Amino acid sequence: MCFLPLAAAAVAAPRIPLRLLGRGLAAAMSTSEPLKSVDYEVFGRVQGVCFRMYTEDEAKKIGVVGWVKNTSKGTVTGQVQGPEDKVNSMKSWLSKIGSPSSRIDRTEFSNEKAISKLEYSNFSIRY
Repeated sequence: MCFLPLAAAAVAAPRIPLRLLGRGLAAAMSTSEPLKSVDYEVFGRVQGVCFRMYTEDEAKKIGVVGWVKNTSKGTVTGQVQGPEDKVNSMKSWLSKIGSPSSRIDRTEFSNEKAISKLEYSNFSIRY
């Protein structure tokens, strides 16, 4: 588990206008841009280093939807959906940055495709 001191958690908390609460990121996204979906798997030191929490935070900052979870083989897997430029930004983050204590050896992307609508309303950690 990743725990932040209370003060750090307050600073790290996303500032979401009240009108967007309950509607998710999908409601806030423009649907006029082409949408893209991609599955990913991140290899390296990515478990026990808050990778999922940082991935969720980054996805919400960028403005994409989807999910992330640990696998039994020590990797992190998930799916990202959103406007093409935002999905590409998330792909770059998953390939090169990750959480501060992680070490990304490689990231594999698969099932990359154009989609007509988002399948998720937010980005979440799965267990």
